[in-house]
Amino acid sequence: MKYALITGASGGIGRSTALQLAKEGWHLYLHYNKNKEAVDELIQKISKYNIEIIPIGADLSSGEGVKKIVSSIFQLDAIIYSSGHSEWGLFQEQSEESIDKMINVHVKSPMILIQKLLSKLIRQRGNIIIVSSIWGQVGAACEVTYSTVKGAQISFVKSLSKELALSGIRVNAVAPGAIDTNMLVSFSEEEVNSLIEEIPMGRLGQPDEIAQTILFLLSISASYITGQTIPINGGWHT
Repeated sequence: MKYALITGASGGIGRSTALQLAKEGWHLYLHYNKNKEAVDELIQKISKYNIEIIPIGADLSSGEGVKKIVSSIFQLDAIIYSSGHSEWGLFQEQSEESIDKMINVHVKSPMILIQKLLSKLIRQRGNIIIVSSIWGQVGAACEVTYSTVKGAQISFVKSLSKELALSGIRVNAVAPGAIDTNMLVSFSEEEVNSLIEEIPMGRLGQPDEIAQTILFLLSISASYITGQTIPINGGWHT
């Protein structure tokens, strides 16, 4: 029996990842913050696969949220860290409180969460996958803090993978480009169309395309891949 923790399971990528893993027979810890309804709906969809499903509501902008997740885990074979949000605007107008929250959710919380759960992962020779972003690789104007924390995630993956390799744990990241999720909900139709025109493949990516790559990284087919960040961006900004 394999158990995976998916943080941000109420979001588009987390939800699609849960669906894919459930089909493969993984038992799931499904973390969410505010969107319990989305997780309840997800549980209804995947309960047919006869797996154990453990929902965990926790705010990862605080240390208490991390503690709550850690205390809910008994066996663990994989962590898929898919929590987070972006903020659009000029860097000079961003509040210190907002910067602190971004750093906590995208950098500090995954680091502490993984640190506290490492003993369980080592026991199972498990996997860690961080959902980063194209902006962590190339940076974006008007998303300076988001680009910074996503870049930090990529550095974390590179470093931790070297430290854990001999323990049999693989650590990787995926870096999605423009994906058709709620992160684009604040964009107008004109802005989305303009964005699509920049992408060589001429379309937005789908959450399931990210989930399929995560499934590959968890599989035996990726047994010699660690410390890598896989771009999934339709040829955008390559």
